[in-house]
Amino acid sequence: MTSRFFTQGDSSSESSSSDEEELYSDPEAQAKSEDESEEESDEEEEHDSESSDDGDKTGVNKFLRDQESSEESEDEDKVTVVKSAKDKRLEELEGVVKLIENARKINDWSSISTEFDKLNRQVVKLAEKEKLPKIYVKTIAELEDFMNETIAMQKVTTKKLNATNARGLNAMKQKIKRNNRDYAAEIDKYRADKDEYMMEEEEEEVQPVEKIKKPKIQYTDGIDVGDDEGFATVGRGGKALQYTAESILKHLRSIIESRGKKNTDRAEQIRIMERLLEVATTPYQMIRVLLTLISTRFDLTTSTSTNYMSQEQWKMAEHEYSKLLGMLEDNRNMVVVEQAEEWEDDEKPPQPAAGELLKIPGSIVSIAERLDDELTRSLQHIDPHTGEYIERLSDEQALYSNILRGLLYIEDLQKNDKLETPQDGANRMVMRRLEHIYFKPSQVVAILEETAWKSIPPQLDSKITPRNGAKDIATLVQILSTYLFVNSADIIRARAYLCQVYYFALHDQYYRARDMLLMSHMQETISNFNINTQILFNRTLVQVGLCAFRANLVYESQNTLQEICGSGRQKELLAQGVMIQRYSQVTPEQEKLERQRQLPFHMHINLELLECVYLTCSMLLEVPLLAQTGSSPDIKKRVISKTYRRLLEFHERQIFTGPPENTRDHVMQASRALAAGEWKKAADYINSIKIWDLMADSDKIKQMLSEQIQEEGLRTYLFTYAPFYDTLSVATLASVFDLTERKVAAIVSKMIAHEELAAALDQVNSAIIFRKGVELSRLQSLALTLSDKASGLIEANERTLEQRTQGTANAFERQGGQGGRGGRGGRGGRGGSRGDRGGSRTRGGQQFGGGALGGAIKA
Repeated sequence: MTSRFFTQGDSSSESSSSDEEELYSDPEAQAKSEDESEEESDEEEEHDSESSDDGDKTGVNKFLRDQESSEESEDEDKVTVVKSAKDKRLEELEGVVKLIENARKINDWSSISTEFDKLNRQVVKLAEKEKLPKIYVKTIAELEDFMNETIAMQKVTTKKLNATNARGLNAMKQKIKRNNRDYAAEIDKYRADKDEYMMEEEEEEVQPVEKIKKPKIQYTDGIDVGDDEGFATVGRGGKALQYTAESILKHLRSIIESRGKKNTDRAEQIRIMERLLEVATTPYQMIRVLLTLISTRFDLTTSTSTNYMSQEQWKMAEHEYSKLLGMLEDNRNMVVVEQAEEWEDDEKPPQPAAGELLKIPGSIVSIAERLDDELTRSLQHIDPHTGEYIERLSDEQALYSNILRGLLYIEDLQKNDKLETPQDGANRMVMRRLEHIYFKPSQVVAILEETAWKSIPPQLDSKITPRNGAKDIATLVQILSTYLFVNSADIIRARAYLCQVYYFALHDQYYRARDMLLMSHMQETISNFNINTQILFNRTLVQVGLCAFRANLVYESQNTLQEICGSGRQKELLAQGVMIQRYSQVTPEQEKLERQRQLPFHMHINLELLECVYLTCSMLLEVPLLAQTGSSPDIKKRVISKTYRRLLEFHERQIFTGPPENTRDHVMQASRALAAGEWKKAADYINSIKIWDLMADSDKIKQMLSEQIQEEGLRTYLFTYAPFYDTLSVATLASVFDLTERKVAAIVSKMIAHEELAAALDQVNSAIIFRKGVELSRLQSLALTLSDKASGLIEANERTLEQRTQGTANAFERQGGQGGRGGRGGRGGRGGSRGDRGGSRTRGGQQFGGGALGGAIKA
């Protein structure tokens, strides 16, 4: 018994070689090996039995006698059947055919589609060494007939297939059409005489099979299709793949069908298509290869660890896109349109009739949009403070040229009425073009346009923006925006309008930008648009505010920037950074989407400059207002900027204040100096902020700020010290604040006209005469405040009392008849008006005294 186990444990090399011999052996060799193995096993069994009989059995072996004999009898009863690899594959094939037949009985096209794919994979393995199995030909022929019957039945019956089976039927329709084309001859033989076809015996030639290890790559001399140094790509069967002009369409179809599948080597597919592009001979083949090659390069991005396309692959895709446009421009009889039908015959290219256009399925617009998106995505991930960002940004010129060239091609397609080209394609290309120029200065856009037109062949021209048309960039932006506003709808129209407003605000056309923004009423409906459009609206609003500041319109600038800067979320609202708060409920998916919406660095609006402008405008408005409410408490307090007030209060609470270090410190210390009447010190603080150098005409901006500080300093002084003057000379104010007397008189007259100052201007004596008795003292103003609060408290108590005593008549009536509050009936006759506090209540009621508090209220 022991020898049996030892004989089974041979070396791994022997077992592996026997397996290979089993796979590659023919039936006769297999039978011979089976006979030899049986003879060897019989000899071993005889030898074992002799050795076991010679030895005497002692101990436990005596009691295991029956068990051993039963085991031996069972081993003898078992018959081991050894099958060849071919038989196993045929059995698997028959099993799949059986599953397809079962699925046909219940009309389950989803299962049929799945098993049909498995059937084709198994036939490929069998067809490498053997003839095509006849059961396979029978199956695909019957499947085609059954499919045609089902389609015909669906046209006349009211009972339709469910969604899953309908998708499976449509998929099988395409699969069978492509698959049966390759086996058309065998299918015709089968249909001619089914019984005779299936009864024919397959003639098999028995040849000794030599074990040859199939090489993956072999060295070949004199093969033109190989790679460098004589190496060639080897396919199945050890044959070098031949790339010829006739096989291009077949290779393309196999690549297209493998898109989206797992374990697909996209880099290898790109290399194959580059070789196909070299051997392509006709324009049709080159266009088809270029369309597939560009799409595959975009697919390569999804399989990489980075989230953006590499610069090398992007440049190659951009170059191929330019080459594709050149091919289409040279071959006007071929057009790439999205609604074209795919050509099914891989053996021969399509031959359009004379005068007809050959439609090739594809999208010129989508490729341009994808190139633009990939460039933006790469700029989002590259550090903007490195030279790599500048180098990557230089690719924008080539992209803009291709966008313009693609737009010219779409315009050319629209001229042909037979094509019925949708307007959406032209709108998307114009929008992409506009989005590349609206945020740039006019000088940069002029260079961009000039270079783009130089790279385009001279015979091409645009109907929307002619080559020799408007040289003014503002006119170009207006033409593009107007075109989109007329021909598009909803989001694209709104974005085009906002781009135009942004451009006007960027180039200091404030009133034009403001009027357009107000006429659009977009601030009322912007919440209904997508997030990217809302970001563009926020950017436009901020740019309009900065334009108002440059135009010396402080109030308009502060009012425009209030919504964005007052929220404290400038980064998030302008898509210039992700603000992750400590206790925020943001999921990883939401954070990923937020990061994808971020703008590249070269499109950013400087947030430090934005904050500086907002705080400076708030200072110029808030400091005089604080002085006015401080000297006249009867004026209702109002807050212009809560953000500024909060920063100012925090700054005043500090015990020690050092020299200013950042923008906020400069503005806060300038505010304190301005409130104290030290306008020169305040001007020095504001002008020493270095961020002003980033604005155009920074010297002009600083001069404007100094003049504004002088005027607001004068207003603050008059609000603060008006109660202490009877008359004040205009010449004195002019000398203190370094203003002309004419300017001082104009400011004072404006304050008097707006009823901000209780005074009169004596133009004869050039003096300001303050009216006394109008201004209340500090004690009087506090007494008025106290009376207002006390009266409000009384009204609140009475409302609470009424709520608690509803339905209880005379609940608080005093003993002795009419007293107290006169009961519920006396509520309506509570006396005169609440304003004079002296009206009597109803007859018999008791009037409120209240002591000192009552006297203060009566006063």
